[in-house]
Amino acid sequence: MSAPNEQPATTHFGFRDVPAAEKQKLVAEVFSSVAGSYDRMNDAMSLGIHRLWKRYFVATSQVRRGDRVLDLAGGTGDIAALLKQRVGETGELILGDINGDMLRVGRDRMTDRGLVRGFDYVQCNAETLPFPDASFDLVTMAFGLRNVTDKDAALREILRVLKVGGQARVLEFSEVQAEWFKPIYDFHSFKVLPRLGRLLAGDADSYRYLAESIRKHPPQARLKAMMEAAGLSRCSYRNLSAGIVAIHTGYKV
Repeated sequence: MSAPNEQPATTHFGFRDVPAAEKQKLVAEVFSSVAGSYDRMNDAMSLGIHRLWKRYFVATSQVRRGDRVLDLAGGTGDIAALLKQRVGETGELILGDINGDMLRVGRDRMTDRGLVRGFDYVQCNAETLPFPDASFDLVTMAFGLRNVTDKDAALREILRVLKVGGQARVLEFSEVQAEWFKPIYDFHSFKVLPRLGRLLAGDADSYRYLAESIRKHPPQARLKAMMEAAGLSRCSYRNLSAGIVAIHTGYKV
């Protein structure tokens, strides 16, 4: 039993501190709310630049034909569709997401585009992946790690399911490097973004959370250190768009 004065473990949900056990439910509510408008909002949020980030993320991943790939927080399938072009007919791609609504939107979008063969869809928690050890040549996670309650556990799980020589790649919003740009970025995040959310999705609060979650996410050097602590090797990162996002890479040796 817990000690009488023991406080429950807390974590951040945007700028709020919440019991760690509640964060998964709160994040699920956000993404269930925005699932139908997620891609439209991403275009509005980034002026379409997110599509270039994702293409570069996949193009530099060293994925090969025939590889078995896990795309975590796969959402509406943008990364999975790009990866499938590279693994080819002999490759296998599993799109995993903790949120069933996002996963259904992704599956429907892929089906509408005629992308059916070679795909599997798994609703799963990145902290406790339902896959055997050494299952994948590549594990990707784009714009999802910052929403995970226990990021260290997720990174350890990514390492566990990678084959020896396999690669982990994380694309995530990070810390803007140019001082002159930070006030502009903050204005867009906290003034423009919630209004776009209300206008395009009828949901300002969810997009306010998304902006806050970016600020609470570990910056580049700290996330690199977390990947190393999880057991990944040859860890590195590359800033894109002045550090608005960064690509983090690590390997299992």
